[in-house]
Amino acid sequence: MVVEFPTEDGLVRAVDGVSYDVAPGEIVGVVGESGSGKSVTALSVLGLIRPPGRVAAGQIRFRGQDLLQASRRELRTLRGREIGLISQDPMTALNPVISVGRQIAEALRLHQRGMSRAAARERVVELLGTVGIPNPRARYREYPHQYSGGMRQRALIAMAMANHPALLIADEPTTALDVTIQAQVLELLRTAQRETSAATLLITHDLGVIAELADRVVVMYAGRVIEQGNVHTVFNAPRHPYTVGLLSGRPLLSGEITELRPIPGSPPSLLTRPPGCPFQPRCSLGGARTRCGSERPRLQTVAPGHVSACHYHDELGEPAEAEVMAR
Repeated sequence: MVVEFPTEDGLVRAVDGVSYDVAPGEIVGVVGESGSGKSVTALSVLGLIRPPGRVAAGQIRFRGQDLLQASRRELRTLRGREIGLISQDPMTALNPVISVGRQIAEALRLHQRGMSRAAARERVVELLGTVGIPNPRARYREYPHQYSGGMRQRALIAMAMANHPALLIADEPTTALDVTIQAQVLELLRTAQRETSAATLLITHDLGVIAELADRVVVMYAGRVIEQGNVHTVFNAPRHPYTVGLLSGRPLLSGEITELRPIPGSPPSLLTRPPGCPFQPRCSLGGARTRCGSERPRLQTVAPGHVSACHYHDELGEPAEAEVMAR
């Protein structure tokens, strides 16, 4: 899939040939720096790319249907019923002048034709209780500003799972939450995934969240997938220098005092992509190699179910500085 945004300075290709899948009952984590294309890919699935941005090429297949060929009416039917979205900013995702309970009830009645207001209300009270909101019957009538940040995020999870969707998209669901609330929200995501048996796409910057929840991980950089595989395999034996850098920049949980080594430099401009590997200017492995500067690496299989877009992936051993992360 290719997603482009025209700007005054030129055409920005925010997503450049990204391809991955999510199976029923599976949690796939997508990780990468800001601007890597994680959220744009997810919004494309929902048909939420605002013009003049557009999906310029490719397909988005959901249950055999290409969503790029779906009408606006078909997409509205899918959103909320077949595909649930948990956004990263619950304060802007919820309407401030409508009670939280009524908003969730509207999502239910829109997709469950014939459901009465009373039945929808009882279902919402049940959902609010399921996601751990205290005194859900009273909270039904309250407005978003009367909820804490963690409670608003819980309400979004309740809304997303209300119609038992086949696909859940969680876009940075723990952003701006404190550590304790983050842990509670992650447990709720696990509960929601179990109860709906949905395929789940989890977008985050946090490698620890990926290690805790995901079955597979997709690593994105500069609008491209640069590594993909089973979480244990990728985190224990990364085969792309960017993934190694992400792991090496995390503090150890063992208590040992070590120097963190951030990835030098910045991601390339999407207006002027380098002709070869987009990570080459920041890469210690291939920074001086002609091939890395002139030839774009393509995803290749390095082990069963594990792919990497690095010309010299075979030179990467298990990084001693990277903590082994296990679920």
